[in-house]
This record gives sequence, structure tokens and C-alpha cells, in this order.
Amino acid sequence: MDEQEKSIRIFKALGHPIRYKIVKFLYDGPKCVCKLNEDIEFSQANLSQHLKILKEAGIVSSEKIGMNVHYKISNEEIKNIINSVDKLVKS
Repeated sequence: MDEQEKSIRIFKALGHPIRYKIVKFLYDGPKCVCKLNEDIEFSQANLSQHLKILKEAGIVSSEKIGMNVHYKISNEEIKNIINSVDKLVKS
């Protein structure tokens, strides 16, 4: 996969409302998937599918801690993308 394809994958992943909401929820740090499931009002299977897409795009990463899986934004540059778009929308 070349750089352009990777960039497109990231934008496509962030372009879905649920996935954007997940990324914003993880903005302040890692969260247990159980907390994501409480905040994102969709089935566990639906949430898992969205997390898989975000993970494959390199936007989030996961770590198993005890019995729970915790997700976090994998790279601070993702936050810069979100901040840039938020600034653009507000101007």
C-alpha cells in the first residue's frame, strides 16, 4: 500500500460519524472498550467493526489489560488533523 492509499484510508476512517465520535472520545487518553460501549450507543458488534477499521487505518491501537481491552489514539498527529478540521469549521 503506497502513501496515497494510506492517506485515503485514514480520511475514510475518520469520515464516518461513529468513528469520528470514537476518536473524539479517546482524545484525552486510553479508554476501556466497556466505556466506549457505554458512550457509543450501538451494539458491541457494530462498535467492534468500527474499532477494527480505525485500527487498520492506524488511527487507534489497543492493549489488553486484565480482562479488558483499552483503546487509544495511536499517534498525536491524528489529534492535529482533528484540531485543524475543528479550526476550519469554526472559521
